[in-house]
Amino acid sequence: MSTQASTPEMYGLVARFETPEALLEAARRTFEAGYTATDAHTPIPVHGLSDALGMKHSRLSALVLAGGTLGALGGFYLEYWISVVAYPLNVGGRPYFSWPAFIPVIFECTILGAALTAFIGMIVLNKLPQPYHPVFNTPDFDRASNDAFFLAIEATDPNFDPNQTRAFLEGLEPTAVHEVHP
Repeated sequence: MSTQASTPEMYGLVARFETPEALLEAARRTFEAGYTATDAHTPIPVHGLSDALGMKHSRLSALVLAGGTLGALGGFYLEYWISVVAYPLNVGGRPYFSWPAFIPVIFECTILGAALTAFIGMIVLNKLPQPYHPVFNTPDFDRASNDAFFLAIEATDPNFDPNQTRAFLEGLEPTAVHEVHP
C-alpha cells in the first residue's frame, strides 16, 4: 500500500509490442504474475486476449435478455389492455383475448427492448463517452490504431511497484516501456 500512496500521480506503465503474438504471450505472463489491473490496446482483434488478461464476461447479455423480456411483456400487456380493457371490439365473433393476433407486436417490442438495452448498456458499461484517458499520453500511442500493440499495467494494481513492474515488463521483451502520467 505504501507504493500506491507514493505514486498517486502515475497512471501506470505501458509496454509496446510489434506483433499480436508477442502481446498475447505478454498478457498471459502478466496475468500469471498476478497483475489484475491491466488493459491491452490493439489495432486488430486478437483472439484469446481477453482470456489471457483474465477479464470477466460482460453482464450485457443478461441485461439484453432482461430488456427483451420486458419488451415482450410490455407488448403483450399493451395488446391485452387495448383489446380487452380499453377498446374491446367483437370482430367476426372472435374473443377479445385473441392472442395469435398479438404475436407480431410482441415480437417487435421484444426486439425494440433488447436493442435499446444493448445500445444503452454498451454506452454505460464502456463508460462512454470518454474523450480523455491517461494512456493517450503514451509516446507513439497513436500507433495503437495502426500497427502497434500496447499492454498497460495500472498503478492501482495491488502488485504494482514502479521499479519491479518496469523490470517485469522489460523482461517480456517489448519494443519500449513508458511511464504514463494523468
